[in-house]
Amino acid sequence: MVLVAAASLLCAAAWASGEAVAPGTYEITAQVVMPHLEENLRYATTRERRCLRGHDLASVFPILRHHSLEGCKLGAETRSGGTTRYVLACASPQVATGAARLDAASGRISGSLEIKMGGKNMTFSQRIDAVRHGDCAPPHE
Repeated sequence: MVLVAAASLLCAAAWASGEAVAPGTYEITAQVVMPHLEENLRYATTRERRCLRGHDLASVFPILRHHSLEGCKLGAETRSGGTTRYVLACASPQVATGAARLDAASGRISGSLEIKMGGKNMTFSQRIDAVRHGDCAPPHE
């Protein structure tokens, strides 16, 4: 019960400070969904634990670090309540287009990034679920 109250206070403090999520270490599970592939190749799941702060939220999707999306990032952030939306912007619009939605509440973030690769008729998405596990480790000196 005390942990639930503490998590609620952290989330309220994050929103009051203009942060989209409570800063902390999150366990992030990401699943790429490619509906046009064979059943056994359709899903790819990754897990990572990392420190997230409000300004890091646009980088929460691991697929954005893939070389095929080099020069692409999420921008044009809009927030409404616990929902943050982004537009995928690439240095070259022929690379890809897309949009992302993230929902944050009580130490948890869930969302999806929908991508259409330019020049190809290939679409896919990445879904994430992130659970806050505590504060970020202090920087090493």
